[in-house]
Amino acid sequence: MSTPHGFDLQTLVAVNASAAFNRAAGFELVAAGNGEATIRMNWHDDLTQYSGHLHAGLIAALLDTACGFAAATLVGPVTASHFSMNCLRPAVGRYFVSRGTTLRPGRRQVFARAELLAADEQDELSLVATGETVLVPTGEPPRNTGRS
Repeated sequence: MSTPHGFDLQTLVAVNASAAFNRAAGFELVAAGNGEATIRMNWHDDLTQYSGHLHAGLIAALLDTACGFAAATLVGPVTASHFSMNCLRPAVGRYFVSRGTTLRPGRRQVFARAELLAADEQDELSLVATGETVLVPTGEPPRNTGRS
């Protein structure tokens, strides 16, 4: 079910589960509401680049998805209009946490940012990347949310 303007956690969990890429990568939406969203992903050796770090494409996907879900809690479905990221250090860890925050929700544009943190063997988190996005509300209902 959706809130008056945005999606609730249950709806976004279904949206996440309906996305084949998110399922394949192992994205788990652990929190969403009030303009924020948190995604967790466990380390997978098959998602690395040639040096053994998490692939930058996957880093971007985690950041972009956290931003999109954060925005969707306030304005409903969105699509990215612009995205940028900064990789601060090699992304290596037991698991990763991407936290998205809506900076400014609008009718035509939504600004959001996210951080990607990597957990070491002691579960201490360190910042490995940041991202910012400009999103556009689509007004369309989510697709295929009945699939798991």
